[in-house]
Amino acid sequence: MTKLEQIEKSVALLDPKELEAFSLWFDEFQAERWDRQIEKDDAEGKFDRLAEEALTELHAGKTKSL
Repeated sequence: MTKLEQIEKSVALLDPKELEAFSLWFDEFQAERWDRQIEKDDAEGKFDRLAEEALTELHAGKTKSL
């Protein structure tokens, strides 16, 4: 049995209160991973081109207020 299969089996056996606690923990875990990835991508300049394009469109009057 793979690790994933073991995890799936264990999660399936959780009672409702434990499943809710696990779900909350997993949501936080995923959010933290996402934040770290965004910070890494930003530090590597992966958003620079997109920011430049957005500013160019803003200065060219190609945007509208929300």
